[in-house]
Amino acid sequence: MKKLLAGIAFYIALSFNLVNAQQSDTWKIVPGKITTPWAEKVTASAPHPEYPRPQLIRANWVNLNGLWNYSIVPKSSSDIKPSAFQGEILVPFAVESALSGVGKTVGKDSVLWYQRTLAYSSKIKNQSVLLNFGAVDWECDVFVNGKKAGSHKGGYDPFSVDITSFLVKGSNQDIAVRVWDPSSDGPQPRGKQIKNPNSIWYTPVTGIWQTVWLETVPTSYITSTKHTPDIDKETITIKSVVKNALPGDVVKILALDGTTQIAEKEISPEEDAVVTIKNPKLWSPESPTLYDLKITLVRKGKVVDEVKSYFAMRKISMKPDQNGIQRMLLNNKFVFQYGPLDQGWWPDGLYTAPTDEAMKFDIEKTKEMGFNMIRKHVKVEPATWYRHCDQLGMLVWQDMPSGDMGNNWEPNPGITGNETERDRTPESENIFKTEWKAIMDANHNFPCIVVWVPFNEAWGQFKTAEITNWTKEYDPSRLVNSASGGNFFPVGDIMDLHHYPAPVMPRPDLFGQKQVIVLGEFGGLGLPVDQHTWQQKDNWGYQSFKTKEELYDKYETFIDRFEPLIKRGLSAAVYTQTTDVEVEINGLMTYDRKVIKMPEAKLKAIHSKLYNPAWGN
Repeated sequence: MKKLLAGIAFYIALSFNLVNAQQSDTWKIVPGKITTPWAEKVTASAPHPEYPRPQLIRANWVNLNGLWNYSIVPKSSSDIKPSAFQGEILVPFAVESALSGVGKTVGKDSVLWYQRTLAYSSKIKNQSVLLNFGAVDWECDVFVNGKKAGSHKGGYDPFSVDITSFLVKGSNQDIAVRVWDPSSDGPQPRGKQIKNPNSIWYTPVTGIWQTVWLETVPTSYITSTKHTPDIDKETITIKSVVKNALPGDVVKILALDGTTQIAEKEISPEEDAVVTIKNPKLWSPESPTLYDLKITLVRKGKVVDEVKSYFAMRKISMKPDQNGIQRMLLNNKFVFQYGPLDQGWWPDGLYTAPTDEAMKFDIEKTKEMGFNMIRKHVKVEPATWYRHCDQLGMLVWQDMPSGDMGNNWEPNPGITGNETERDRTPESENIFKTEWKAIMDANHNFPCIVVWVPFNEAWGQFKTAEITNWTKEYDPSRLVNSASGGNFFPVGDIMDLHHYPAPVMPRPDLFGQKQVIVLGEFGGLGLPVDQHTWQQKDNWGYQSFKTKEELYDKYETFIDRFEPLIKRGLSAAVYTQTTDVEVEINGLMTYDRKVIKMPEAKLKAIHSKLYNPAWGN
C-alpha cells in the first residue's frame, strides 16, 4: 500500500510540475517597490516548496503553489466562473503583492477567481483526496470540475476540502477558487489591512496567501492532534481525532528524543493519551528541546494511517513574588520576556514572505539582537513560522487579528468615562468567535506560543469578559492578555499598558495583586534609510532620528530605565518594532531587510541585563 501511495504521489507531482514548468517563463515581479534579497530567489515553478504543516506530516502530498489563472470580476457576476481569464497569478502571494505578478486591488465590489487544471487520475480505491489551504483571505468557495466542493470564511486559519467525489474520469481535473474580501469595508478580522493605506495601516491582502497542497489519505485517517504538556506531572496529554474510525481501531503513540524511543502508548481513538516523559528536558529560549512524535492508526495489526509531529515540555504560569506582585513564570521560574512587535509584512509579498529562508531570517535576527519573545501583532503566520520559533527558542504572544473597529479607546487604564466596547452585530460577533477558536485550534501544538491576545488597543473590542474567560477556559495551558493596551477590564491574567515612546508601567499597587504587569508596546523610534523606504517622503514614526548613532543612543537610555521597573513588578515589555512597514520607519530593520539600524551585538549586550531572574523574586 505504501509503495502504491508513493507511486501515485510521484505521478501527481511529476504531472503537475511538468504543467507548471511550461508556464513559468510568463511570470515576473511587479516593478515599482523595494524588494527583499529573497525576491530574486522566488521561482514560478516552485514557490514555497517546503511542507506546510509541520505538526501533522504525511509523506504523500503534492505542493500546488505556482502559476494559476486569475480574473477580477464584478461581485454581481461572481457565481459563474469566468469563461476567460485575465492572466496568471503566482500562488501563494496575494493579488495586491508584487510577487504575485499582478499587483491589483480587488475591493468589496469585486471577486477574485483562481483556476488551474491539475493532472490527476481519479482511479484510486479506498482513498480520499484532500485539497488543503494554509490561508485564504477572506471568504472562499472551492469548485472542482465545475461543482462546488466546499466553502470557508476566515483569513487566518487553515482548512481542507475533500474533493474525492468531485473528481472525473481521465487525467485532468479543473480546480477553481472564488474569493471575496471586503477588506476594511467588512466586519471580518483583517489586522492592519485598509482600503486606503496610510500611517500605521497597510495595503489590503486578498485571496490565497499561504500554501495550497493536495494529499491522499485513507478512508479512515487522523485529522488532527492536540498536545498539552504538564511539566509538574512529567506528562504530555495527546488527543487524536480520527475520521471514520471503526470499532477495535487503535491509536499508537511513540515519543522520541532524536532516534531514541522514550515513551509508548496505545489507546482507542476516543481516548486521550496521557504519556509519561521521565526527567523531561524543558523547552526554553536558552534550550529549545523538541521531542518527536509518531502517531499511527492501527486496525487488526495493520497500519491504516500514520503522521509525524513533535512536542515540547514547557509551562507558562503566574505567581506572586515576595511583595505579592504577580509575576510571569516560564517553567516555574521568573523570566523577563522582552521582544519586538512583529507585524509580519513584506514589501514584495505583503502577508507572505518571499521564501521560508526570509521568514526564518526575521526570527534569527530577533534572537541575535538578544530578544527572547515576539509579539505577533494582529496577524497569524504560516505554521512553518511557529516551527522556526519552536526550534530557535523564541517565545510568542499571539494576537487575534482585529476587525470591526470604531469604538472609543482610553489609553490610561483605570480611568473611566471615555472607553467603550464595540456594539457588534450577531454576524460580526460570530465571525470573530469562529475564527478565534479556529486560530487557537490550528496553533495549539506550538510550544513557542505562551500568551493569547484576543484584542489590541480596543480595536473592535467587545464583550471583553466573555471572550477572555472563554479563551482561558478553552486553553488553560496558556496565559491570556485580554486587551493589549486596550480598554481595561479586570479579567484575564495580564494588565497591559501601551506607552510611546519611553517605557513606563502600570501601577503594581493597583493592578499587580491579581494580574501580571506588562508594557505591551513602547518605543517606535524612527529612522528613514534612503533607498530603503516604501516611499521617499512623508514617512512616519513616533519619534524620528537622522543617524544610526542617535537612534541607538536614545534606545539605550530606554533600556537603562527597565531595571527599577522590573524590580517593582514589570514582567514583560514589547518594543515597536521588528521592521519598517510601508510608511512606518520605526523598525529595527528596514522594510526590505537590507539594513540593520542598530548593531545586533550591541543590542544583545544591553538586553542581556534585563534577564536577571533575581529581580522577579
